[in-house]
Amino acid sequence: MRRCALDQCHAACCLHGVWVDLTEIRDILAHADLILPYMPETARTPEDWFDERQEADEYALSGQVGHTRVVPAADHYGGTACIFLRSDYKCALQVAARESGLHPWRFKPFYCILHPLDLDEQGCITLDETALLLDEPGSCLRPADTRTPLTETFAEELRYLLGNRRYRELNENT
Repeated sequence: MRRCALDQCHAACCLHGVWVDLTEIRDILAHADLILPYMPETARTPEDWFDERQEADEYALSGQVGHTRVVPAADHYGGTACIFLRSDYKCALQVAARESGLHPWRFKPFYCILHPLDLDEQGCITLDETALLLDEPGSCLRPADTRTPLTETFAEELRYLLGNRRYRELNENT
């Protein structure tokens, strides 16, 4: 497998929005002044960025997650999109961080960085239902001509989430 290309998939993964740790929500809202200039014109009210849904999540730092607002998007895969998706198919949170001189994932929710990887019942990073991902036209994965370990395909994400030492250990054990 290989990862998608944004110019081909147009951020299809942003179709349903994402669950966000309440700690991350507070951080995003605390930095709204940095994020606002990069938001779509119709989404410049921070109070509207998250909907009312909340649920327990044992893997979230706060133990609770909220959900980004999903808005109609006629030109997007599936006809809806996360409120943070821009017309250039980039995430406003990522653009804002980069433009502010921060790591591009500074404001990006954990589950966005993790995707299309997931957490299993034990909290281990995994990739589920590979066949479904490869068959789905809007998938974040594409068939590849050569075999590449997932630790290479997702090296940037795994280094970010695990840290360099744990990433090296992961590669040594695979």
